[in-house]
Amino acid sequence: MCGIVGYLGKRQAAPVLIDGLYALEYRGYDSVGIALSDGSTLKIIKKIGRVKEIESARAERGMVGIGHTRWATHGDVTAENAHPHTFRGITLVHNGIIENAEKLKKQCIEEGETFASETDSEVIAHLIAAEYRGDLLDAVRRGCARLVGSYALAVLCEGEPDTVVCARMRSPLIVGKAKDGLVVASDIPAVAEKDASLYSLEDGDFARLKGDEIEIFNAAGEKTLRERMEFDLEDGAADRRGYRHFMRKEIDDIPEVLRASKEEIDRSFCNLDLYRVLCQTEYIQVVACGTAYHSGLCFQAALERVCRIPVEVDIASEYRYMDPIVRRGTLLIAVSQSGETADTLAAVRLAKRRGAFVIAVVNVKYSSLARLADAVLYTRAGREVAVAATKSFNAQLMALYSIVEAFAAVKGRRVPTLSHIERRAARTIAAAEGVRGWVPYFVGAKSVYFIGRGVDMCTALEGSLKLKEISYLPSEGYAAGELKHGTLALIEPFTPVVAILTRRDIAEKTMNAVHEAYARGASIFLVTCFEEFCTEKEIASSVLIPKCPSDFSPILSVIPLQLLAYYVSIARGNDPDKPRNLAKSVTVE
Repeated sequence: MCGIVGYLGKRQAAPVLIDGLYALEYRGYDSVGIALSDGSTLKIIKKIGRVKEIESARAERGMVGIGHTRWATHGDVTAENAHPHTFRGITLVHNGIIENAEKLKKQCIEEGETFASETDSEVIAHLIAAEYRGDLLDAVRRGCARLVGSYALAVLCEGEPDTVVCARMRSPLIVGKAKDGLVVASDIPAVAEKDASLYSLEDGDFARLKGDEIEIFNAAGEKTLRERMEFDLEDGAADRRGYRHFMRKEIDDIPEVLRASKEEIDRSFCNLDLYRVLCQTEYIQVVACGTAYHSGLCFQAALERVCRIPVEVDIASEYRYMDPIVRRGTLLIAVSQSGETADTLAAVRLAKRRGAFVIAVVNVKYSSLARLADAVLYTRAGREVAVAATKSFNAQLMALYSIVEAFAAVKGRRVPTLSHIERRAARTIAAAEGVRGWVPYFVGAKSVYFIGRGVDMCTALEGSLKLKEISYLPSEGYAAGELKHGTLALIEPFTPVVAILTRRDIAEKTMNAVHEAYARGASIFLVTCFEEFCTEKEIASSVLIPKCPSDFSPILSVIPLQLLAYYVSIARGNDPDKPRNLAKSVTVE
């Protein structure tokens, strides 16, 4: 969840660290800090807030350093809880969660040690300091042997001021050689530059960066090599291109993302023997979290209707604790934008142990999920900076709907086509600008409801999530028929209700729920591809989207809801790119 960056080399470290932290700010922005070594002294600067709070530290001296952007897990958002943490000459930054931290902390306190923070991370510095005998790598290895949980670490030591030691366990960490120095980071954008040689550590790996050399050791302590990562500098670039916010730019990226993703996935199906896997598949499970979970629900609705194949969609954080039944012939599809979602990775590991074949739908090459899966369908969403997923959701739908098409071919079923969907997406974005007129109805609302039937219910869930996560309005998505089973009690005069209607065969059923909500004073807003419903007397305002196969309609119908959330967020004075309490990549359980 947090972001780590480190540097040692021929340049002053502070500007490198701060620029890297800006690139990682999507991973955490509760607090920020850096530690700098000039060979004789160590200086730590840390503040509450975003990276801009330490801009003045650019002038600080020191050619070795580590930095961190924090998303709070243990302890309040305070300067004391900000990273780096230090104890007896050991200074470190940490991403992850130490599950046995309280037990370890109690042991340290019993030995007379004191703690300066409430974090689980600080205990790691105590453990490493206790093991240090002149060899930092050995001390880190011994200290980490006592940890239970997940960690990505970058560690400095007063006794070895020209060295950075790293460790990884279930949290992403990259090391590499860049221009004029060695680098460490949680993600490529922090260190991506032309001709850089970057390597992703694997679980149990340790790395020592010293001089101009990187040494990587596996869990057994053996020196090892890791595959050099190939990366696209444009994917690492964070450029708003004149837009006020990344979220708005990323919504406008959707048509191109759909086109590029479709091309990439078609190539994948040509190069991978996935059709053989589909022929042998008897059961399908999908695991994902948040927005990715909603893409799985959309996939379920489409595959079951088109191919008559049952699909089970599980929230990844619950999958392990349900003791899932993984039958012979099970295909598990894991969906994650980052490929580092801790709960999804844990679910995949369990499914693989029980015999499932795993396909990953992921946006990041070299991610943990991509390495863990048996086959990978890469979405081509590019880098998504805004915390609220928009274009990555549409790209996930493109990948999942491509699997529906492939299953239809295997089963001899007739399937709707996704051809020219990018053109319809562009038309949808233009039409969806009309939601700006809806904003006054939403800004002061006590609660908001999104309703739909069938696949439109899946869109309703995603629309509700978008609104609540960046506008902070209480919002729920419902099956339209469920309103009368309790939720109507919450409808008051002027309560905003957004209805999604893209299936002709159940349109009147959805409109029944609209009538019921309107009769109780709700203000009704409609997203539909059927013009005749836009003029119903109950409808306060509507967005008419282009027609497309109803089973695939969320790929278009979600766009007006993404824009609605964006404009309501701005009207309420929020930063839609960085909502409170949330981070882009959830790398902790």
